[in-house]
Amino acid sequence: MKSLFESTSDPILINLPDAEIIYYPQFYNTEQADIIFTELVKDIPWQQDEIRVYGKIHPQPRLTALFGNEGKPYSYSNITMQPHPWNSLLQKLKTEIEKVSETIFTTVLLNQYRGGKDSNGWHADNEKELGTNPVIASLSFGAERTFQLKHNLDKDLKKNIILQHGSLLLMKGTTQHFWKHQIPKTAKPISPRINLTFRVIK
Repeated sequence: MKSLFESTSDPILINLPDAEIIYYPQFYNTEQADIIFTELVKDIPWQQDEIRVYGKIHPQPRLTALFGNEGKPYSYSNITMQPHPWNSLLQKLKTEIEKVSETIFTTVLLNQYRGGKDSNGWHADNEKELGTNPVIASLSFGAERTFQLKHNLDKDLKKNIILQHGSLLLMKGTTQHFWKHQIPKTAKPISPRINLTFRVIK
């Protein structure tokens, strides 16, 4: 297969204190993004884990999957996931993202938001196995969703980014130490979205 990469937009530097965030609105063009989205829906072994919230067990409000090197597990929110070996599509995406991020990733966590009721609450990607100042590369396919950021110390510092179909968001530096992020629920009728967050497990 020829390289999927054909960025059709220049990167946008998101100007926030204590953060280094770069957004590529069309890292993949619409045709490429459509193909990738269809393959991800069809070929990824999606699962739905249970989470404990205030002592009660609930199904996680989205589907997930983990792929990575050397069988290294990844833990978050009292969930420990075991990785599948890389498939050919994810390996291609990984290689192309590594070129622009100048980072060699070991793991990708995939999230499928089936509709507006699926969400991801406030959190930072700051698990100890990610090390200090982790680089997180986030690819989005499918329906546009709002990515919300809020500063840990200054409650007035907030930012909303609409993550487009085929977009890439890079978070670097001290972003995970000073900022939390979420994908909130929405009451609007909305199509599915798939997000891939590439990271380095130490």
